[in-house]
Amino acid sequence: MTQNIYQQLGLKQVINACGKMTILGVSSVAPQVMQATARAASAFVEMDKLVERTGERVSHFTGAEDSYITSCASAGIAIAVAAAITRGDRARVTQMPDSSGMANEVVMLRGHNVDYGAPITSAIRLGGGRVVEIGSSNLAACWQLESAITANTAALLYVKSHHCVQKGMLSMADFVQVAQARRLPLIVDAAAEEDLRSWVASGADMVVYSGAKAFNAPTSGFITGRKRWITACKAQHHGIARAMKIGKENMVGLIFALDNYHQGQSVVAAGALQPVVDAISAIRGFDADIEQDEAGRAIWRVRVRVDARALGLDACAVESRLRGGDIAIYVRRYHLHQGVFSLDPRTLSAGEMALIVARLKEIAEDAAH
Repeated sequence: MTQNIYQQLGLKQVINACGKMTILGVSSVAPQVMQATARAASAFVEMDKLVERTGERVSHFTGAEDSYITSCASAGIAIAVAAAITRGDRARVTQMPDSSGMANEVVMLRGHNVDYGAPITSAIRLGGGRVVEIGSSNLAACWQLESAITANTAALLYVKSHHCVQKGMLSMADFVQVAQARRLPLIVDAAAEEDLRSWVASGADMVVYSGAKAFNAPTSGFITGRKRWITACKAQHHGIARAMKIGKENMVGLIFALDNYHQGQSVVAAGALQPVVDAISAIRGFDADIEQDEAGRAIWRVRVRVDARALGLDACAVESRLRGGDIAIYVRRYHLHQGVFSLDPRTLSAGEMALIVARLKEIAEDAAH
C-alpha cells in the first residue's frame, strides 16, 4: 500500500471518522483546488487588489455587500469584534487589542459560550472585546438580551454550532430584532455551516465562516456581510489582523474551493449507512443506529453504543484502542461518558468504514480472551 506524505514523515496513518476537525487537519482538499493554490504561490500579485477581488468573489456566493478573507474562523471572530469596537478608525485600530476607553462589550448567550478546541472567549478578547453573557446555560429570554445592552456595548454575537446548547436559547431572529432596534452590529459565528446565504439574508452584519470545514478549502476563513463593517474588518490589517494574515495562495485556494462547492456537494444519505449499522450491531457488545447532526444539519452519522458488561470494555477503552492501533481511528467522542461514540462518513475514503468495522470486531475478539 502506498504511504501518504505523513507516513513518509514517520507519522501514523489516520482514519478520520470524527468529521471536519481541526485536530486532524480539518478537510481533504481537492486536487484541482491544490493546483490553483500552487499556481498562486508561484507568482506575485498586488495584495491589496487581491483582497478586494477575492472579497468580491466570496460575496458573489454569499449575497453580501462585501467580504474579507481571513486565516481561519477564529481569526474572523477576533477581527469582526475589533471591527465592531474600532469601527475602522485608524487610531483605535492601532491601539488594539487594548480597547480601554471604547465601547467594547460583546453580548452573547451563556449557552453559546463554547469551546471548539479553544474558548470562543479567547478570540473575542483577542479582538479587544469583553464578554457579557446573558441567560442561563439552558434558558434565555429576550428581555435579558435587551437589558444587557448599555453604552459600553459594541456588538451582539450569535453562535451557530453543534457545540452550543440547542434548547431554550433565543433565535437568530430575536438577535436581529434587538440589534437593529439598538443600531448595533450583529456578528454570527457560522464557522462550520454549509449554507452560504441564509445568515447574511437573515440580517447579520458580519458572518464568520471557516473555509476549511464546510467548503474543503486550504486553511482559511472569511467574514461576509455589510460593506460598512467589512471595511472596518479590512482596516484591522493595520492592527491585530496583521498577525493573522493569510497568504495569497490560500486566498486563491478558498475561491476555487467555493467554485467547486457551489457545483454541488455529495451528501451521505441516512439509508446508505444502514449496512454499516447492521454490521456493527452484529458484533458482540456493540449496538448501532443512525443519528442526525445535533445542530439539525442534513448530516447523518452512525451512533455506536457500547455494552460494557457484554464486551468487557467500556466506551472510553474502545475509543482508546481505536485511536491507539497501528492505524489511528478517530471517532466522535462527545458522549463517551454515556457509553456512546459516533462515526461521521463525510471524511472517510473508500474502504475505510469497512476497516473500522473490522477493527471493532478485532477489539471484541481480543476482549473475549
